[in-house]
Amino acid sequence: MATVLNSLLPPPTRCSSSSSSTQPAGSTRPTMSSHSPDLPLPSAITNYSARSRPISCQLQTTKGFAILRRDAMAMIFSSYIFSRVGLGDVALAQPSVGFREYIDTFDGYSFKYPQNWIQVRGAGADIFFRDPFVLDENLSVEFSSPSSSRYESVEDLGPPQEAGKKVLKQYLTEFMSTRLGVRRESNIISTSSRVADDGRTYYQVEVNIKSYSNSNELAVMPQDRVTRLEWDRRYLSVLGVENNRLYELRLQTPESVFLEEENELRRVMDSFRVNKASA
Repeated sequence: MATVLNSLLPPPTRCSSSSSSTQPAGSTRPTMSSHSPDLPLPSAITNYSARSRPISCQLQTTKGFAILRRDAMAMIFSSYIFSRVGLGDVALAQPSVGFREYIDTFDGYSFKYPQNWIQVRGAGADIFFRDPFVLDENLSVEFSSPSSSRYESVEDLGPPQEAGKKVLKQYLTEFMSTRLGVRRESNIISTSSRVADDGRTYYQVEVNIKSYSNSNELAVMPQDRVTRLEWDRRYLSVLGVENNRLYELRLQTPESVFLEEENELRRVMDSFRVNKASA
């Protein structure tokens, strides 16, 4: 280490006395400094008089070399530490997604949602949360009224496949458009049934819906009506029955976002529970 430090320091300087100079009195000449060319020379020693006192070596050891020495030591020590630890042992912390729990004791349901999502009031559902950055990504909870239909179990909907068809039909009804040239494509991706830790049976339904529109729907010639994709979304539904009501947790997200956040969204789905209402 000492060898490396010495290689970074300037070459040693010779102490010279002005008494041996034969230059006429009163005249000045530039001195040859041993400083590094990258560092500015102090103005006090750029010129000197022949009658001035001898210049000591201490003056030529400038502050710049002290800083250079300190930086060199820091560089060497840091290089030594990283060589011992190794870059493979350094792990960068990855941000984890936190969750909050929403509990509605009055209506009888609960679920977990990403902590950075915000609640939106007046959205039409009993509760509505949305991603503040991806506006097409949201979740909501809706439930039926006991006065219109009384459910004893989610199996009243039939098997999961039949429930999936009803869910898809409901989505398409809600997205029905009166615009000319609008076309929707949909398919059921999966349906399943599970028994949660509360002993209740829940259905899970996943569907994909694409919306297409014509850029010039009033054009006479077919070649002038160019079809383009408006949106491509994944819809995830969890169905459960309690209090003679059918509860539905809905998750909506663009397909491109779903591929990145699938684990978080499935965690929201698995957290959905229906409970006895306090009312």
